[in-house]
Amino acid sequence: MLQFFERSCRHLNNKVEIVLEPTPINVSHDTYRRECRYNRGIHIEERDFHAILDSMCHDSRLYFDFHNPRKEIKQGTYLNGHSGLARNIYNYYKKTRNIELTELLNGKDFYVKII
Repeated sequence: MLQFFERSCRHLNNKVEIVLEPTPINVSHDTYRRECRYNRGIHIEERDFHAILDSMCHDSRLYFDFHNPRKEIKQGTYLNGHSGLARNIYNYYKKTRNIELTELLNGKDFYVKII
């Protein structure tokens, strides 16, 4: 059964959605030359994700690029998530929208879909 959590940003009409998938989503990991399978993901608007990337420190951005080499940040793109990215996403939404995505910080793998 698909479980769905949605966090809405009322004043800006932005959405961030955390989704538990009934069947795994495959996302290519070009660095490891394999497909990664994720049972959960987060759907983030393109402009928010660009802001998240811009807020990352140099080391965090390098680690993100390691897991997502040559992937364009545009609507429809799927990205590989990791704990450092989860923390950056959490911090961004906490600071800019007062939304706490604590379920993202549990250490489980996830994908990011740009919407």
